[in-house]
Amino acid sequence: MMDVWLPLAGGLVLLILGGEFLVRGAVNVATALRVSPLVIGLTLVGFGTSTPELVTSVRAALADSPGIAYGNIVGSNIANILLIGGLAALLFPIAVARAALRRDGAVMLAVAVAFSIVSALMPLGRAVGVAFLLGLVAYIVVTFMIERRRTADTTDHAQPKTGILVSVLIAIAGLACVIVGGGFLVDGATALARGFGISETVIGLTIVAVGTSMPELVTSVVAALKRQSDVAFGNIIGSNIYNILGIGGATALIAPGTVPAEIVSFDNLVMIAVSVLIVALAWTGMRIARWEGAVLAAGYVAYVAILWP
Repeated sequence: MMDVWLPLAGGLVLLILGGEFLVRGAVNVATALRVSPLVIGLTLVGFGTSTPELVTSVRAALADSPGIAYGNIVGSNIANILLIGGLAALLFPIAVARAALRRDGAVMLAVAVAFSIVSALMPLGRAVGVAFLLGLVAYIVVTFMIERRRTADTTDHAQPKTGILVSVLIAIAGLACVIVGGGFLVDGATALARGFGISETVIGLTIVAVGTSMPELVTSVVAALKRQSDVAFGNIIGSNIYNILGIGGATALIAPGTVPAEIVSFDNLVMIAVSVLIVALAWTGMRIARWEGAVLAAGYVAYVAILWP
C-alpha cells in the first residue's frame, strides 16, 4: 500500500508549500504590473492551478477514457465552487467586487451553459475545441485590459516588497510544486479508488476531479488566510472558465470525443446550478459569508453521496 499512500502524502505536502509560494509571488506580480490581484487570480493563479486538470483530461482522452477526461472537467468545476469556495469562505469570508462579479460571474455561467448545450447536441470535435480556445484568449485579453485600466486609475502605484523577477520565480516555483503535488495525489487516489472497483466516470467526477483541484483548494485557502479574498474568488471563477474553455477546448482539439451520457444528463446540470448558486450568494452583500461557505461545503458532501455507489 506504500505505492498508494506515499504519493498521497507527498502530494499533499507539495501542494501546501506550492500554494503558499504561488499566492505570495502572484500578489507581488500584481503590484509590480499595476493590475489588481483579481486579474492575477483569474489568470496566473486560476489558470496555472488548473494545469493538472489539463494534463489529466488530455491524457485520459488520448487513452479513450472520456469518463475521466470530461468527468474531471465538470467534476472540478463543481468541486471548485462547492468544496473550495465553501472551505475558503469558512476560513475567512470572501469579499467580491461588484464589477468583477458582473463580468466574470456572467462569463462562468455562460461557458457552463454553452458546454452543457454543445455536449448534449454533438460530439466535441476540433471545431468546438478551436472555438472554446479562441473564447478563452478573448476573455483573458479583455479582462486584463479592463482591470489594468481600472487599477491604474485607482491605485497609488505601490511597489512590491520584492522585485518582479523574484516574484515571478517564486510564483513559478509554487506552481511547479502544486502541479507535481497534484499529479502525485491523483495517482495515489485513482489507484486507491480502482482497488475498490469504482466506475471510471465516478472516479473522474470525484477522486480525479478533487485531486486535480487540490492546487485550487490549497491556493484559495492560503489566499483566504492571508486576507487576499480577490485571489481566492478569482482563482475559483478563473479556474472554472479555464476548465471549460481551455481544458475542454484542448481536449476536444487533441482528442475529439463524446461526453458520457450520464454527465450530460446529470452532472452538467449540477455544474450550472452551483454556478448560479455561488453568483447569487456573492451578489448578496458582495461577499460569501461563513454560513454560506458551510452551505456550499455541505452541498458537495451531498453531491458525492449521490454519485458514490
